[in-house]
Amino acid sequence: MTWFQALVLGAIQGATEFLPISSSGHLVLLPSLFGWEIESEVLFPFAVVVHWGTLLAVIAAFWSDLVLLGSAAFQSLRARDPFGSTQARLAWLLLLATLPAALAGVLFSDLIRGAFGRPELVAGLLIFNAGLLISGEWFRSRHESEAGLSKLRAPDAIAIGLFQVVALIPGISRSGSTIVGGLSRGFNRLDSARFALLLAVPIMLGAGIVTLGDFRSISSEALLELAAGFIASSVIGFAAIRWLLRYLSHGSLRGFAVYCAILGTLGLAVSIYRA
Repeated sequence: MTWFQALVLGAIQGATEFLPISSSGHLVLLPSLFGWEIESEVLFPFAVVVHWGTLLAVIAAFWSDLVLLGSAAFQSLRARDPFGSTQARLAWLLLLATLPAALAGVLFSDLIRGAFGRPELVAGLLIFNAGLLISGEWFRSRHESEAGLSKLRAPDAIAIGLFQVVALIPGISRSGSTIVGGLSRGFNRLDSARFALLLAVPIMLGAGIVTLGDFRSISSEALLELAAGFIASSVIGFAAIRWLLRYLSHGSLRGFAVYCAILGTLGLAVSIYRA
């Protein structure tokens, strides 16, 4: 991987991590479409680094919210009343929603890593992701209420967490699947997106810690490429968060679904042609 490739892929990661179009799917599929020969042993650690970059972006974007949630959770422990306030309940429900994906990530880590070397599988899953986003709009049209996240309960958090599990495989968007999970529980697009973005913090932090061992095989010459990807994903990711929240206050998921369907179809066509 060259530093230019790292910069381009880092920018793509930043733009696609929070948009519901699968950042990991892009990291696998686009090098294949561009004809870039990047080994999966390099691509997986790089994906971890740029995910850390987007973790920094979401922390920066929601810094005040995260401080408030952390403080409320700490105070609830001192008071021995974890659901004593709205913010404390939201903090603990975020952790509860993280558990399904955390457990699945540990149990199926080898399968997840293997998918990074299969662009044809990722292309097919991008098409599946398009269908998932369309289903989110179907849920919204039938179940949406004006209830905010103050009405979130443990069953809602678990359901959204289960939606996040399917996004462990590249090609299915984490933000997209969790937004759809929120829509399926009756929350509007903006509240669903806010919960999905906050949920990115514990799951991305945990994934980064678990995969630290993968960096033992990275050479010192690759540090420039990793740094370029990290910086690009952080800067572009912060801008993408701001744009997405503005867009979802009035826009739908259908445009993202069309994009995923087109990119997935193109990826399948290229894979079949090369085979």
